[in-house]
Amino acid sequence: MIRLKRMFLNNIYSIFTILVSIISIIFLIIIKLNINYIITTNPSIYNEANSLFFIIGIFILIIALIILGFIYVVRKNILSFSNNMCDIIDKVIYKEENIEFVEDEETIFSKLQHKLKKLVEILDNNREEALIEKENIKSLIGDISHQIKTPIANITMYNDTLIQRDLNRNQQSMFLNNMKFQVSKLEWLVQALIKMSRLESNIISLNKVNSTLSDTIANALSGVYLKAEEKEIDLEIECPTFIKANHDKKWTSEALLNIIENAVKYTDNGGRISISVEEWELFTKIDIMDTGIGISEEDINNIFKRFYRSREVSEVEGIGIGLYLTNEIIIKQGGYIKVKSKKGKGTTFSVFLQR
Repeated sequence: MIRLKRMFLNNIYSIFTILVSIISIIFLIIIKLNINYIITTNPSIYNEANSLFFIIGIFILIIALIILGFIYVVRKNILSFSNNMCDIIDKVIYKEENIEFVEDEETIFSKLQHKLKKLVEILDNNREEALIEKENIKSLIGDISHQIKTPIANITMYNDTLIQRDLNRNQQSMFLNNMKFQVSKLEWLVQALIKMSRLESNIISLNKVNSTLSDTIANALSGVYLKAEEKEIDLEIECPTFIKANHDKKWTSEALLNIIENAVKYTDNGGRISISVEEWELFTKIDIMDTGIGISEEDINNIFKRFYRSREVSEVEGIGIGLYLTNEIIIKQGGYIKVKSKKGKGTTFSVFLQR
């Protein structure tokens, strides 16, 4: 049954041509028989009847030819259409570039090509995004491996030393403290990676509320106050309690903490960190200024990249993920960050939050 159906579909045009021819012949035979019957009953109209049969025959022949010609043209156009579509689809399958699409004609073929072009563009974009995502994952795995490798190697070394060597109590305490520091560093790194992953995959929902910034800044400062005091760094805060912004207090506080923590880290003893808040028409601006070592011009464009660290500060403790998280948090709230810096003079981070 399937075989017969397939044979019928493959030869549909030939079968249709034969049917038209048979119907035309049957119609002519019927007309001839009727004319013969009329001639038998009325022989005087023999010539007129034959002329009428000839005219009808010519008319039927012309109609049959028109139908067959129409079928031929339609078949030719459909074959041309299917061949063109197959060629384009083959080019798409084999990922050929610069595929030509006919879009300036009001035909079914051009309309389908237009839709196919959109589909190709979507597939190309999806392919590019998949490749970018693949490279990002590859880069992320490499970065994570590199960042985790150092503390694990240190912990292993300290552990082997404690096991293999006969150390006194003070030496044991020193190695155990070092191990504790490396474990803390590893724990912080894992927590930072979890936050980063949750932010990038939109698992974290930021609850923006129009609230005062003074509490948010105070929470951020509480995390670095002791470190700043140890280095005798002056903290100057100018934030009127009435100034508000649409922000998530918890995550914005963490974003600001990362900036202030860097300011404390890269500012020498006796330096100064100033925080000021100013209302603009559409945004509220938070300026965090320090008198630290500054950032070179070539590094400013890279400081918000994941795991980026300048060679100039490679010996300072850090993994280069704080500013990346800060930027992600602020952007996800509809804000942005600007940075101005001068080597040896200091840096200003301007955080803009929607009012």
